[in-house]
Amino acid sequence: QLQLVESGGGLVQPGGSLRLSCVASGFTLDLYAIGWFRQAPGKERERVSCISRSAGTTLYADSVKGRFTIARDNAKNTVYLQMNSLKPEDTAVYYCAANRLMSNLCVPGRYEPQYWGQGTQVTVSS
Repeated sequence: QLQLVESGGGLVQPGGSLRLSCVASGFTLDLYAIGWFRQAPGKERERVSCISRSAGTTLYADSVKGRFTIARDNAKNTVYLQMNSLKPEDTAVYYCAANRLMSNLCVPGRYEPQYWGQGTQVTVSS
């Protein structure tokens, strides 16, 4: 079965850190650009970060720039999202998505995933 599986979410206090993982099952992740997205209740989906197939290009939303870092380990078929200095407004379901073309995921107005996961809940609260 071809799928992405996210993990690493949880409850953390403001200022804390989490590392999310996105693991591909059934296909080779290094052929795909990966994006992390989040959606909070009552809000629209937000693109958080993207990484190209080679990791040569990374993109971040202004809201997370300087706090989040995206990285990939193609040998492990995994993409990570390191989240530091978390804020309550980071609370959302985070999920990853894949497309062979970065432009299909990471350009404003474009969201055309070929694969996506079910998401992992991140809650930032004291």
